[in-house]
Amino acid sequence: MTPLQRILIVDDGDREADAALSAELAELGYASVTASLEAADEVLAVIPTPSAIVLQIPRGADRAARARFQNLADRLSARRGEAGPPVLVVDAQSLSAPGGFARILETQVGVGAFAGPLR
Repeated sequence: MTPLQRILIVDDGDREADAALSAELAELGYASVTASLEAADEVLAVIPTPSAIVLQIPRGADRAARARFQNLADRLSARRGEAGPPVLVVDAQSLSAPGGFARILETQVGVGAFAGPLR
């Protein structure tokens, strides 16, 4: 048996059941780890390199909260470079669009990278 592709989800720590990306990822056949914004660096230090890092901006986030997520995204992207996993920033509005999270993965990362779990 081969391992599932893993995705790290970073959020504000206040997880709403109706906005849980982990459930949607499981339906798509992916394993995920969810960490708070504050714990993201520590979690990345102890888990195997994920296939992608998804930063989920919470509903109703103010400008300062959005900036914290974007700063982390910029820092992770710079540190991981071209060869590292993609860093995606999503919010409630983008997740509620037709196709939801699956469409975001397809359009922002590419069909090949997220065609399904590793076989």
